[in-house]
Amino acid sequence: MSSVWNHNISVQIFGESHGPAIGVVMDNIPAGEYIDIDKLVEFMARRAPKKNKTSTQRRESDMPQILSGFLNNKTTGTPLCAFINNTDTHSQDYQNISRLARPGHADYTGALRYSGFNDVRGGGHFSGRLTAPLCFAGAVAGQILEKRGIYTGAHILEVHGVKDDSIDPISVTRDKIVKMRGNEFPVINEAKGKKMIAEIEKAASFGDSVGGVVECVSINVPAGIGSPMFDGIENSIAQLIFGIPAVKGLEFGVGFNSAKMLGSENNDEFYVNEVGHVVTRTNNHGGILGGITSGMPITIRVAFKPTPSISKPQNTVDLSNMTNSTLEIKGRHDPCVVPRAVPVVEAAVNLAILSHMLDYPNF
Repeated sequence: MSSVWNHNISVQIFGESHGPAIGVVMDNIPAGEYIDIDKLVEFMARRAPKKNKTSTQRRESDMPQILSGFLNNKTTGTPLCAFINNTDTHSQDYQNISRLARPGHADYTGALRYSGFNDVRGGGHFSGRLTAPLCFAGAVAGQILEKRGIYTGAHILEVHGVKDDSIDPISVTRDKIVKMRGNEFPVINEAKGKKMIAEIEKAASFGDSVGGVVECVSINVPAGIGSPMFDGIENSIAQLIFGIPAVKGLEFGVGFNSAKMLGSENNDEFYVNEVGHVVTRTNNHGGILGGITSGMPITIRVAFKPTPSISKPQNTVDLSNMTNSTLEIKGRHDPCVVPRAVPVVEAAVNLAILSHMLDYPNF
């Protein structure tokens, strides 16, 4: 199972949703980097289940325990390893899943790939639970970047057709990012957020689920980071983003809308600003040209599918005897993964940017 990402730094995720613990090992993290544990835990708490109807009722503290690579609040340069105990598991809810493939899940494909030996409880290694150690890694990367003035923030752009205000791709500031990250329900427009919550709760009341879109921005990334063709900053971000369960789409800048534009509309004209930097008047390119950062804010949008675990009866196959069957999924599941996915997207982007920044002179 390829659960290692490697580009200047390596990130290895381990564990299963209902195993004793989950965790991460990070290698080649620069030595001597101060990490504020309180801020790290605060970042991870944004991913944890909320005490309302918009998320699963599974309760996990997500408190990381650091085993190595960290001393006196600073990285040592050796592998940084942390694990998180799984404490609130209801494995009995998955007794019939070993033979009944859940629609929308990786039960069938996982059984094929691993000859039926994969852990299906709570989704096993395919579970969104594995985004907790990814958040740990991204929180560490984020703190290292912020000491260099690079900030990343995200919000819910859309849930089931209800759209939030978009991030300004030109004038977004550190203060706006920090404020956005501090919102309990991560939206810019609170009124739109309430409508999203209503959509999520409505779907949950019918035993169903909804999907949505997360929008993310990174500012103050220096120009000139990344290399064509296969080592571009877009390549790295995409690989990490698609490691997040339930992600089905990704776009940079104006993304797919660029296909509807004329070249004269899509091109971002250059000019020299008041401090002598080359910038663009618009940011349709999302801060990346030819796989290399332009110095403008990096903007992405990530599409998440509806949570596949729903309580409505569904048709499926009994893999034990290869017959058609029906399934009613039990257990505790998010009616929408998007609110909890916001810091996960930030974490993935942080890791990608840090990995490329290590190539930057005098980082």
